[in-house]
Amino acid sequence: IAPNLVYATAETMEDPNVANANFNITWVFPVDPSFRYFVRVHFCDIISQALNTLVFNLYINDDIAVGSLDLSTLTADLNVPYYKDFISNASADSDSLTVSIGPDMAADLTNATMSGLEIMKISNEAKSLNGLSSVGSLLPKSPSKKNKLAIIIGSAVGAAAAVMLIGICYCFLVARKSKDTSQGNSWLPLPLYGNSLTMTKMSTTSQKSATASCISLASSNLGRFFMFQEILDATNKFDESLLLGVGGFGRVYKGTLEDGTKVAVKRGNPRSEQGLAEFRTEIEMLSKLRHRHLVSLIGYCDERSEMILVYEYMANGPLRSHLYGTDLPPLSWKQRLEICIGAARGLHYLHTGAAQSIIHRDVKTTNILLDENFVAKVADFGLSKTGPSLDQTHVSTAVKGSFGYLDPEYFRRQQLTEKSDVYSFGVVLMEVLCTRPALNPVLPREQVNIAEWAMTWQKKGMLDQIMDSNLVGKVNPASLKKYGETAEKCLAEHGVDRPSMGDVLWNLEYALQLEETSSALLEPEDNSTNHIPGIPLTPIEPFDNSVSMIDGGNSGTDDDAEDAATSAVFSQLVNPRGR
Repeated sequence: IAPNLVYATAETMEDPNVANANFNITWVFPVDPSFRYFVRVHFCDIISQALNTLVFNLYINDDIAVGSLDLSTLTADLNVPYYKDFISNASADSDSLTVSIGPDMAADLTNATMSGLEIMKISNEAKSLNGLSSVGSLLPKSPSKKNKLAIIIGSAVGAAAAVMLIGICYCFLVARKSKDTSQGNSWLPLPLYGNSLTMTKMSTTSQKSATASCISLASSNLGRFFMFQEILDATNKFDESLLLGVGGFGRVYKGTLEDGTKVAVKRGNPRSEQGLAEFRTEIEMLSKLRHRHLVSLIGYCDERSEMILVYEYMANGPLRSHLYGTDLPPLSWKQRLEICIGAARGLHYLHTGAAQSIIHRDVKTTNILLDENFVAKVADFGLSKTGPSLDQTHVSTAVKGSFGYLDPEYFRRQQLTEKSDVYSFGVVLMEVLCTRPALNPVLPREQVNIAEWAMTWQKKGMLDQIMDSNLVGKVNPASLKKYGETAEKCLAEHGVDRPSMGDVLWNLEYALQLEETSSALLEPEDNSTNHIPGIPLTPIEPFDNSVSMIDGGNSGTDDDAEDAATSAVFSQLVNPRGR
């Protein structure tokens, strides 16, 4: 399928301002009549409000290529990419190829859509894309029989020598390995640093991997190597009842190892957009990282052309499932702040904890997981990228991530910085507060994007009007204000105007302090006198603005009376004139 950007746009027939509703949208392409062409048409129904409400025809060169095309029937849902392939010549008596979409009058519907179109010229019998001359006629003449014989003999001798050398090396390694593995465990934990000398377990029954890159993983000191049979046993042969979720890389299952350790097993889908590069990136990144708020990688399996990652099990799953779409009990405001603080700590460690920063590039509520104590941990490092070096301001790279969370500056300029993660985290903050998806196309236009919609309310100082109804009346206004200001700074249009993750973390911790302070004032304990031993307490009379000094001095003047409820312990701090 095409990149996500292709399916996020579309040409439609809706509101065409044309008097006749029975018309087609047609694209005309100049082609060579003597050649055939491969045509791939991309669709994605991003305009319908419900299933089976968009039925139309596709024409190629005035012929019906597909009649009564109902995307929702083919894909069983909306917003799902779909494509169709065709082989076609130029139009009759013409040097053009036409592709059209139009209404299906039998269905009494007048709309149609197309997201993308690919047209490729097919070489002719002469294996040429521009004429009748064979490519073979342009190649140099084959070498003489004498040269051929010399080449064959030389190749055979070289191959025999190489095989002998490999055999000797293999015997040496086997002897050394049997010596090493005769004592201790069969595997050691993941190395804390990338240059660790930790050796990994090698499977003697492992089959060839999909590519040489996968094979090299087994000798890269990247953690425990699981045999595929171990994975099958842990997941009861990938039992669907153990399915935890489905992501861009593949399906995630709950598993139990032989020693009883519960794990999460992520099995790569060969048809997924994410593949070998993301698989290796995830392993390499997590093998270098250890933090309380980052999900730990236990090991991996690349046997039988499989790409499988094994993580610590997170009992409470992704943050999103606790916000909307499930019947789980709602999180309290304090819980939400603590979760956001945990995720911010994890991202702050990525940005500053290594010699060179790491940019996550896919921060979203499904990639923030919660353990049995609701401690937040950042997960899914398949798209992560090493940050810019000291003499650089950004990393130039293709745009990857999830729509709704993408930094607009990164999207426009393809220049990635740590501030791109900050923007995505700002979207997460709004999602946590409002408990709705980052993008929801069924809502009115101004509400589709949560970042834009929430920012309009934040700038009016009315964020409380759109927050989760379960929080109404249960949030300290000062804490909400600080939270909203933090999210607003994260969502600044330009990266230079956004705070660092360290600043975001500090502000969220301050918002939590404000919330806890208000809770303590609202629910005082019976004996909560906050009395420090050795310091006499001076009672404060009702409506008395005076504050007693610790050193026994006279009562303060009006300048001292900023807070009638201030304890005598802090009275010296209240006096703006100091001591």
